[in-house]
Amino acid sequence: MPDIVIKKIKKGGHGGHHGGSWKVAYADFVTAMMAFFLLLWLLSSATEEQLQGVSNYFTPETISQNESGSGGILGGTSLAKEGSLRSEAGNPTVSMDIPPVKTPEEIAELQRAQQEDKEFKEAEEELRKAIENSPDLQELAKNIRIEETDEGLRIQILDEDGTAMFPSGSAQMAEHTKLLLSKVAEAIESMPQNIAIEGHTDAIPFTTITGYSNWELSSDRALATRRELETLGLTAKRFAKVAGLADTDPLMPEAPENERNRRISITLLRGTGHRPALEGEQPNGNGTPVTENGDVSETGTQSEPLSSGQPTTRRPSFAVPSDR
Repeated sequence: MPDIVIKKIKKGGHGGHHGGSWKVAYADFVTAMMAFFLLLWLLSSATEEQLQGVSNYFTPETISQNESGSGGILGGTSLAKEGSLRSEAGNPTVSMDIPPVKTPEEIAELQRAQQEDKEFKEAEEELRKAIENSPDLQELAKNIRIEETDEGLRIQILDEDGTAMFPSGSAQMAEHTKLLLSKVAEAIESMPQNIAIEGHTDAIPFTTITGYSNWELSSDRALATRRELETLGLTAKRFAKVAGLADTDPLMPEAPENERNRRISITLLRGTGHRPALEGEQPNGNGTPVTENGDVSETGTQSEPLSSGQPTTRRPSFAVPSDR
């Protein structure tokens, strides 16, 4: 009789390695978590502009479902072109800074400022050439300083290397100072700007028994300069200010007793005086330049309009310079 072999097969159960499907699921989970945290990191490090760009990129376009619009509120009419419409949220925008349009008054003021700068440069060049070409003044070139400031063109005549413009303690002008002032007068005589004159002294105390001090001395020297310039041909109405500042505004603050602080300052005040009408301006009945819309140029405060029946007012174009 043959042997009978019985084989028992175990089904199911919890033994073995359970297969590999759980590994795939776990790998997908880890990958998703890594992608999620990577996205959070990118969002936290991106700028506002970059985030807006990403948002615009993923913004869907709205597709028109009905070409004619029939059956809707418009009843068969369409306010937009046929086809796809871009969402307003996703529509890229371009911003531009458009400069404001200049008014005729602003254009005229800009032209006057440019013309004035040109006049200042020409006057400076003319004065320097006049000193270089004069044998008597070549040694005094170190005693004159010319510069443009916010106030205007400033010409300073100062003591330098022992050469004094006035005798010590006196307002009696030296002859070489008068010669130097004559060249200054020639350079600025034809210019329209008003003139401010300031006298300065050093910080060395100076007081006489009558109480005459650096204040009176600086004032008298400024007045002597005004009289000399008027004698040389400058009209009296051009002098807007004559002042004595003593030692309150030194040229060399670090050395208040230095001789350079003793000086006379002649300033052509920016934006003052009458000048011929520029291009785009027309003179009014009083001979004062006005712009095309009837505004008075420079010193005027009110003008008669060229075409309308109502007068117009405008604030003065230039302010009176402060004492410096």
